[in-house]
Amino acid sequence: VIPSGDLAGDRGMIDDLFDETYHEKEGPKPPVRYVWRNIILMSLLHLGGILGLMLIPYAKIQTLAWAALCFLVSAVGITAGSHRLWSHRSYKATLPLRIFLTFANSMAFQNDIYEWVRDHRVHHKFSETDADPHNAKRGFFFSHIGWLLVRKHPDVIEKGQKLDLSDIRADKVVMFQRRYYKPSIVLLCFTVPTVVPWYFWEESLIISFFIPAILRYVLGLNATWLVNSAAHMFGNRPYDQNINPRENTLVSLGALGEGFHNYHHTFPYDYSTSEFGWHFNLTTAFIDLMCLLGLASDRKKVSKEVILARKMRTGDGSHKSG
Repeated sequence: VIPSGDLAGDRGMIDDLFDETYHEKEGPKPPVRYVWRNIILMSLLHLGGILGLMLIPYAKIQTLAWAALCFLVSAVGITAGSHRLWSHRSYKATLPLRIFLTFANSMAFQNDIYEWVRDHRVHHKFSETDADPHNAKRGFFFSHIGWLLVRKHPDVIEKGQKLDLSDIRADKVVMFQRRYYKPSIVLLCFTVPTVVPWYFWEESLIISFFIPAILRYVLGLNATWLVNSAAHMFGNRPYDQNINPRENTLVSLGALGEGFHNYHHTFPYDYSTSEFGWHFNLTTAFIDLMCLLGLASDRKKVSKEVILARKMRTGDGSHKSG
């Protein structure tokens, strides 16, 4: 672990620090344009998730265990992969680990790594402005799922095009996934989760599809979306009371440690996204295990002294009773 007071420079030109020079354009907002294909598909997907819930009592215990494993693997593909590794460069990963995280990321099906990183860096750089893809100031529903059901604000597109993503384009694993993303999600998000229980322990095809594939996918999506919505609205702000992201333990439980959001927006380059190590943070435990196995290295960590000084300077005082 590399402790430091200011680690932004250690990661190269990672463009994820808030840009205070940006100002929203004056005048009326552009009209909302619905993407009806996404609205229909998301509606059908969540109906499928409800059906999956109803089928749980009829599923074999092995199928439920397999669904849980698929949830964990796909979640790590987002949290340890597209988020902490590729978006923030908060640690380094060897080729075998990057390949695993790419497979896991395709199982999660939340856009390819390149697109996920672009949108996430824009979110940090222009958080809760018109240039933020899931601007929480537009309400809970918008920041949770609504942003995927409408056309992006023009500022989101403009700022995304101006970001320096040369580090992502230089990663051949990421660009390989981007080239073959559609077949990879068909195989890893839907086919493999369905076929394994059907083939290996003769689970019914209906249950195999609607629980390990559809329900697991719906739960994974909503766990990630809660970071954008609930963790920007509910909780305390012990590190910086001048920003809206909050510390939300329930979100951390569902998103494997991504709910310590006030900390993360204050110190986006910390590999743990929290000062509390493995506490409600399975992703940090995973990265630490990968380091132990020699598959990861150079974890970036903010020093305790810097964290305390920041709490005293800009926090809401809630750390004193925590």
